[in-house]
Amino acid sequence: MPGQGSGKKMKMNLIYPRWPKLDRQTEFHLPPHGPAVFAAAIPDEVEVEFTDENLQPVNFSADCDLVAISTMLTSQLPRAFEIAREFRERGRKVLFGGISTMLHSEEVMQHADAVFLGEVEGRFGQVVEDFKRGELKPVYNYMNNPPDTNLIGTARREILNRELYNYRGVQMLDLVHASRGCKFNCFPCCTGFLGGHKFRPRPIDKVIEEMAAIQNNRLFIVDNSLAQDRQWLIDLFTAMAPLKKKFVSHPILDDDEVLERASEAGAWYVYQAVFDTSDVIRDRVKRLKDHGIGVEGTIILGTDDQSENDIKRLVDFLLDIELDVAEFTIMTPFPHSPIRRQMELQGRILTNDWLKYTADKVVFQPKKMSPDKLQELYYYAWDTFYADSGHQLKMGELFKKIIRREMDDGTYHRYNPRKRRVFKKAQP
Repeated sequence: MPGQGSGKKMKMNLIYPRWPKLDRQTEFHLPPHGPAVFAAAIPDEVEVEFTDENLQPVNFSADCDLVAISTMLTSQLPRAFEIAREFRERGRKVLFGGISTMLHSEEVMQHADAVFLGEVEGRFGQVVEDFKRGELKPVYNYMNNPPDTNLIGTARREILNRELYNYRGVQMLDLVHASRGCKFNCFPCCTGFLGGHKFRPRPIDKVIEEMAAIQNNRLFIVDNSLAQDRQWLIDLFTAMAPLKKKFVSHPILDDDEVLERASEAGAWYVYQAVFDTSDVIRDRVKRLKDHGIGVEGTIILGTDDQSENDIKRLVDFLLDIELDVAEFTIMTPFPHSPIRRQMELQGRILTNDWLKYTADKVVFQPKKMSPDKLQELYYYAWDTFYADSGHQLKMGELFKKIIRREMDDGTYHRYNPRKRRVFKKAQP
């Protein structure tokens, strides 16, 4: 408790609240990245107990000094506020941090004893000292002062219960990041507000050291874009190749040498935004596939230039270019995104019920159709694209491809939950 003596080890209960899952998408759970990165910045003197409420119940009677709630998504906030209220009624101090905490900081402050805004490296020791003295500040704001990327340590994945993160016996991806910030300013994205518009790469040797330490052979590089610095990408992928990992990422720079290096480094599939039916998109998808890289299209429905016929043509286009997997979402005006500011000025925001900000519900007035029609087209897109084989089957095909590659290079691992460890397939 605040003011405790130096002989008692401080205990923190770190919680990741549950949220409603995307309608029509297969439900699976990746190991959360934000809490593990945050935990790496917590002083060693603090004992951390982590709960992912998507898979575990919250223990409100837990023996802890400080409760830290990590939020990534806007739709997590209603549940996060419920959790905070319960702990505060029990006399616990509650600290909030994470992406959606930063996006909704003023509202979050009403439900917390303290909020942490910005990137945490090199800063959290002060929070701990303030708490021990009983002088926890209501706000720790580092939003406009990002730390040196040399300070970013290896995420503390040991706080995660590994048994929980497999799907039907298939080992899920481990998340890792190689850079922060983004020089692009895409209309639905909040990254510029959160991490700045400057590309800030981590030292490649530290990234490789972290990747090598991850027992899982399958990674998700969660950087917003792998298309910001050509030479850095070549250097990164060249350094990754000897690890023989397989990875998923957001868009990779559409450059033949970069794509070749990415393939050699184990690129499995990329999330590729698809906004139109242009030859640019057609050629980009083809080049990725020519390099052995699968494509999961991320398709936003409801942009101002889309009519009902445009959306139907877009779905036909995705089938024509033989996209491996598609994830359809409804354009959602999240706070501090460029599109949010525009829609607020135009009076087009229909609701601020954050539980509906799951990217599968219409929360704004579309320009060329009614909200009901856009909602109908969302279901049309999912049902039409997956008419012949469902989402699970198409994802299964991607997994089969990577398993074959892993077996070819001797890196295939099979997760055995009963034994609580990963077995490597014996090679002949």
